[in-house]
Amino acid sequence: MKTSIRELIVSKIKDGTVIDHIPAGKAFEVLKVLGITGKEGIRIAVVVNVESSKLGKKDIVKIENRFLSKEETDIVALIAPTATINIVKNFEVVEKRKVSIPKYISKLIKCPNKTCITRHEGIETTFETLDSSLRVKCIYCGIELSYTEFIDLILKELSKS
Repeated sequence: MKTSIRELIVSKIKDGTVIDHIPAGKAFEVLKVLGITGKEGIRIAVVVNVESSKLGKKDIVKIENRFLSKEETDIVALIAPTATINIVKNFEVVEKRKVSIPKYISKLIKCPNKTCITRHEGIETTFETLDSSLRVKCIYCGIELSYTEFIDLILKELSKS
């Protein structure tokens, strides 16, 4: 049997989710925002820094027997805006989603502004994504954060749990 130059690094999954076109080096952050630690008892494959015609280099995550919801897809978009979500059933891709950054983001973190009403009144913090720049804004106090600052706060919050 002749082996092709381009081989599968990780075998196909029967059922689950494949997150492809993750920017190189971001796969572990994607797993973290999804709350996947490796202790769930499901098979997870992570491929880092593989060649990509679109991105130069990319990461890929395969999660068996787990199907991402729309909300989880939105969270992935914050870390990996170039990602594609492939839902696999019986070894076939049955759904392919391009991620998109949601207009509003709630429940992930508390507003970092110590005087924001959400810190004192038990109101759920909601951030609006600003199309004009890579920024988010608290809809209550108006504080703006870059995506990098916002993602750093999400990852910091998740590392506490």
